[in-house]
Amino acid sequence: MNQIKMPSGFNPKDLSFGTKGRDKLISGITQIANAVKSTLGPRGNTVLIESQYVTGGLTVTKDGVTVAKAVDLLDPVENLAVRMMKQAADNTASSAGDGTTTAIVLTEALVKKGNELMDETTNRAEVLREVVRETENVVAKLRKASKKITNKRLKDVAVISANNDKTIGKVIADTYKKVGKNGIVTVEKSESSETYSETTNGIKIERGWTSPLFVNNQKKDECILENVHVLVSDAEINNVLAIEGILKPIINEQKKLLIIAPMSVNVVNTLAANVVKNGLQLCVIGPPSFGYKQHELMQDIAVSVGAKYFSEKTGDDLSLITFADLGHADKCIIGQESSILIKSSTKLTDVSERVNQLWEAHKITTKKEDKEFILSRIASLSGGIGVIYVGGQTDIEQKELYDRVDDAVCAVRSALQEGILPGGGIALYDIAAEYKHTSEKKSKKIADAILYESLVAPLGQILLNAGLDPEELYCCSKENGKGFDVKNEKWGSMIDMGIIDPMKVTKSALQNAVSVAVTILSTNAIITMARTYEHKE
Repeated sequence: MNQIKMPSGFNPKDLSFGTKGRDKLISGITQIANAVKSTLGPRGNTVLIESQYVTGGLTVTKDGVTVAKAVDLLDPVENLAVRMMKQAADNTASSAGDGTTTAIVLTEALVKKGNELMDETTNRAEVLREVVRETENVVAKLRKASKKITNKRLKDVAVISANNDKTIGKVIADTYKKVGKNGIVTVEKSESSETYSETTNGIKIERGWTSPLFVNNQKKDECILENVHVLVSDAEINNVLAIEGILKPIINEQKKLLIIAPMSVNVVNTLAANVVKNGLQLCVIGPPSFGYKQHELMQDIAVSVGAKYFSEKTGDDLSLITFADLGHADKCIIGQESSILIKSSTKLTDVSERVNQLWEAHKITTKKEDKEFILSRIASLSGGIGVIYVGGQTDIEQKELYDRVDDAVCAVRSALQEGILPGGGIALYDIAAEYKHTSEKKSKKIADAILYESLVAPLGQILLNAGLDPEELYCCSKENGKGFDVKNEKWGSMIDMGIIDPMKVTKSALQNAVSVAVTILSTNAIITMARTYEHKE
């Protein structure tokens, strides 16, 4: 038989429509959800993952996002659903640092119930609009129920997010207490088996790298540099020759450089190309803010790293810069949207003088907006930076513990930002009752039923993982905020028992789950690349 010759550039596609396509999507959702949701709660299970990229070829974890990332399915339509579930998990992790498993549990419940209740006669668009509208109402109710976090509750959040590891929870809580509410906590791998923390000085900048080519930590999408020289300037760099005087010693002596300055696209691309091709250890971030605020913030940054601030406003000429004019940081962590500069040997007298000047300025400033800006600068300069070093007896143990600590640190950060809620799925469960048997209007009735099923799902899964029957345990009405502690097997106020969820985590998980679920439930045609598979004996 003669083989059909395809024209150049021809890429055949497979198409799936309607119920058949959605059934495959749901099959993919079910598979990834089954792998991830078994980890939820204090009695959740671990997952064993085969991987050629880690020492020993395997990973043991209870981290939802790690499990989700490991899943890829052979069927292309099923795998599209998996990729969308990963997106929900990734978005939740990015915005709140935790809640990935909850996001996947919510997404599965939304999709399955929605698919069950909506047939060909249903106005899908109207139902899904109702779901989106009511989701915002749920978020508003969560905000109203949230409480400000205290030092005691801070430890509870850390313990729960670290899978009920009290030792780790105490390390995290103690670190946050040391750096203060304006401080920053990061996580690193320890050179020993011990897990401990250290605090140092530093500053956070609300700007990230200007090119992804600067990224040297692909997992976290960050550029991490240690023992770094720092250039601080508000003068735009339009030509590499303008900073030739400091680039030469950086290159010749194999030093590392962070540039905080406005820079043309051509210069950024030139430097980024040298990072990729020649191993130049360098990163560029833009100046924070605009106008007078930029000038003030750049001065603060310069003081924090001991750099001379080159400013056009004061007539400085960047071409005259010397190596001695550069500041120094022990470590820089540059992300996509923000950067952290750590400096244990900061001249505290310079920083203290700067802070005192700002307090004096605060006293004589009358505008509320300006007062708040000065206070934020004081907080940035005086806030500490804590580093938690995670140890382990083996690489596998260290990797699993690192994931838990990283999640817990992010959860505490989220709790400090937006407060806390009763944990264990209770906050969503309490709201769910409002969506049971609510409306006679068909679209609203279906939307409410979908929401109800999803809002009770996290609690239900926690109980199932503990070997308990949700319907039997919660068959009667109860007071809001009260529930069953599956670890200690007792009823009570979840917050009083130390079972707490950050408001930001719960909110982000729900919003991202609804976003993905609505997309899947509104899909009627699926186009995938045609695949052929060879059977190997």
